Amino acid sequence: MTIHPKLPSQILKAQTEALREENLKAENLRGMDKAFEIRPDGTRCIKNRSWLPLFGNLRDLIMHESPKSKYSIHQSSDKMYQDLKKLYWWPNMKAIIAEYVGKCLTCSKVKAECQKPSGLLVQPEIPMWKWERITMDFITKLPKTSNGHDTI
Repeated sequence: MTIHPKLPSQILKAQTEALREENLKAENLRGMDKAFEIRPDGTRCIKNRSWLPLFGNLRDLIMHESPKSKYSIHQSSDKMYQDLKKLYWWPNMKAIIAEYVGKCLTCSKVKAECQKPSGLLVQPEIPMWKWERITMDFITKLPKTSNGHDTI
């Protein structure tokens, strides 16, 4: 994954904005700000991973650019999380990445289908008399209704 050349200065600017007293509550660091190490360029990191604050839209930029790297593809949220956590950190990172990938149209298009192919369609035999044969189709494993039903 390549890093955009302007990114370190954008990170520093966003981190400075996020650490202002009025913005600290929105950032929800839960005391993690005390664990920050400061790099020579002034950016803050945790365990050698750059902190991407809520401010400056950096998280969205990183998640958007991640699959466009030379060695990456649109991937599952777990794969994107594993790739991004090597370089970056922010609170609730895994859930935010999962939500982002869930909304990504390209990611959903390239995912492999989890079902076996159903095979060719077969035309049912036409009965000689009406009501000679009755068939039903069931749709199962739907979200449960308030009465606890999950089948149509």
